[in-house]
Amino acid sequence: MSDDEFRGLRRAADYQFGGGGGTALFTGADALDVTHTSSGRPRQVHATDGRIATYGDDGRFRLGLAGGSRLLDAFDGPRHRVVVGDESEPFIREGRNAFAKFVQSADSALRPGDEALVVHEDGYLLAVGRAELPGSGMDDFETGMAVKVRQGAED
Repeated sequence: MSDDEFRGLRRAADYQFGGGGGTALFTGADALDVTHTSSGRPRQVHATDGRIATYGDDGRFRLGLAGGSRLLDAFDGPRHRVVVGDESEPFIREGRNAFAKFVQSADSALRPGDEALVVHEDGYLLAVGRAELPGSGMDDFETGMAVKVRQGAED
């Protein structure tokens, strides 16, 4: 991977996840394996610990579990987090969606369509996915999907 491509990925991650997102996700260009589309655009970013992210056609990252874990370690709560309890943990771990009635708290800055880290109340990562409801209201809703889970910790 070229230095320009590495800086571009970090810049895009900083824009999407806020300051420090690029550094958290992409440390050491030599340790990253980037696959490209036929036109040469970055597509998948892998590291030794798994898939970090997929770079979508819209210029946004779709987190893998390894990427979610890196963001969880880099950012203090509640940034990018949706917190659930014991009741829904086994289902979310399997890759099932997180529903609003089980959300205990969420980052109020989350918007529908943002990448979200589904975290147990004890602080460990259960899944990564896409927020379907605004974070400011996730714990207020009684029905509906809060996070469309893309990958659970046991997938």
